[in-house]
Amino acid sequence: MTRTIPMVDLKSQYASLKDEIDGAIASVLQEGHFVLGPNVRQFEQEVAAYLGVAHAVGCASGTDALQLALTAAGIGPGAEVITTAFTFAATAEAVVQAGATPVFVDIDPHSLNIDMARMEAALTPRTAAVIPVHLFGRPADMAALGELCAARGILLVEDCAQSFGARVQGRHTGAIGAFGCFSFFPSKNLGCYGDGGLVTTSCPAMADRLRTLRNHGSAARYHHDLIGFNSRLDELQAAILRVKLRHIDRFNAGRRRIAHRYDALLAGLPLETPQADEHGEHVYHQYTVRCTARERVMEALAAAGIECAIYYPLPLHRQPAFAAYGAGLSLPVAEAAAARCLSLPLYPEMPDEDVERVAAVVRGALE
Repeated sequence: MTRTIPMVDLKSQYASLKDEIDGAIASVLQEGHFVLGPNVRQFEQEVAAYLGVAHAVGCASGTDALQLALTAAGIGPGAEVITTAFTFAATAEAVVQAGATPVFVDIDPHSLNIDMARMEAALTPRTAAVIPVHLFGRPADMAALGELCAARGILLVEDCAQSFGARVQGRHTGAIGAFGCFSFFPSKNLGCYGDGGLVTTSCPAMADRLRTLRNHGSAARYHHDLIGFNSRLDELQAAILRVKLRHIDRFNAGRRRIAHRYDALLAGLPLETPQADEHGEHVYHQYTVRCTARERVMEALAAAGIECAIYYPLPLHRQPAFAAYGAGLSLPVAEAAAARCLSLPLYPEMPDEDVERVAAVVRGALE
């Protein structure tokens, strides 16, 4: 029977780190401190040093990270937040939960990140923030975004859910905007074994506010200064993330190696492979191609026991949940990408023979 090739193989990564992870978990269980304990504090310090930021505040998820950042900055009712329509729902969901209005704009046809010209055209006197998404691990054009936001006095919040370790002109994503928002969902480049998130900032006052907000608005026990959230990074997850953080550069190098191998094996086919990043260093959270014969390729992969996925089949402005914000909106580049995109298996431990097998099936379907 042909062995299935998964999209992501978390078991392989655990096997390679088993002794370290088991030891970290056992240490937490023995110490008996499970909420906002020493591992959370140490992880925040270690990840801040890695990213090159002054402050890192752990929270319960990447979605919460976005909402906490917006809330800490006072973005709420009456404010507009511009973001891409081609992303996971959490990006805009956090805007709505904060009480603000998401404004969807189209994407660049090459990078699939937010289109700068479209974003600038969408600015109004109510624009309070912009959330670019470093989609699939490719950094957005942060130089242009930073310049525009600084000139207009607009808050720049980076959605780094898929870009941990990516760099822009030598700086990590998450260290450029006013806030960087990260997800540690298990399949991410740096993933824990449940939900987890992080907000980065260079502002000490914002860091203090984030820590208060994540803990029921409390800076001192049973004293509540703000209406906050129950959004604390779990101590067990922090211990796991501390182990994985030590290996993240190796993980990302493995992702790049596999992506470049795909590039070579898929060359000359009637599909578009991920574009090399002129703005920074891609970390390939996903290897997403665009192909007009997507259904044929998916059928061939399924028949060969190879998993694949569509990220994302429906842009946010077409989602029922965001109907109030996307009514009558036409974003042709995002819509075309949603109709053609297909993500192939990629994870750091993926064997070379599996990469070659995936590419051979894609090539066979298209030739």
